[in-house]
Order: sequence, then structure tokens, then C-alpha cells
Amino acid sequence: MIKSLVIALSIALWIPALAQSATCSTAAADKKLAGAARTSFLTKCEKDARATCDVVSKDKKLSGAAKTSFEKKCVVDAVGGEMAAKVTCEAASKEKKLSGAAKSSFEKKCVKDAMVDVKPVS
Repeated sequence: MIKSLVIALSIALWIPALAQSATCSTAAADKKLAGAARTSFLTKCEKDARATCDVVSKDKKLSGAAKTSFEKKCVVDAVGGEMAAKVTCEAASKEKKLSGAAKSSFEKKCVKDAMVDVKPVS
């Protein structure tokens, strides 16, 4: 009973926070984090996002492929930045049916190009 209440409160507090807050990458940029501080912040933010998305998927009673798909999209949406770019670029390389070095090169350039568009102007 208490565990259910704690989970319900967690969801009630986290979902609006995720919806209103910027992505982890944007938050790190807003805080002007760099190097190890940025990496640490993004790691913690991603871990928190995974936990929150897991709770939400359980609340929605998802299982199997639906749960996996929901959680992946949820985390990518919450983290944003490079993670979102990687997912998009991987999908594009699959669509183009690339493999091996061509795939690696395409994805690396795609992510790099996407990150240039995301970086804030200072």
C-alpha cells in the first residue's frame, strides 16, 4: 500500500517536471557545464529519466515490445541532445541500408552535424 502511494507520488511529481523541463542536454548547456561535470550531470539525468520512464511504463501496464519502445522513446525525449541525434541517425542509416564503415562514417557525421545545430550561441 505504501509502496503504491510512493510510486504514485513519484509519478505525480516527475511527469510534470519532465514535461515542463528542458532536456538533460539543454539543462546542461543552460548551466554551462563542461567536461566531467557535464558528463556526471548527463549520466545522473539519464539514470533518473530511465527510472521515471520505467515507473510510467509500469503504471501504463505495458509489457514486451510496447514497454521497450515506450521506455526508449521516453528516455530519448527526456535526455535529448546527442542521444536523440544517435537514435535519429541510426534510423536513417538503417533506412539507407548502410553497413560497416559506411554506416559508421554516416552516423558519426550525422550526429556531429545534429549537435552543431543544437549548441547554444554564446
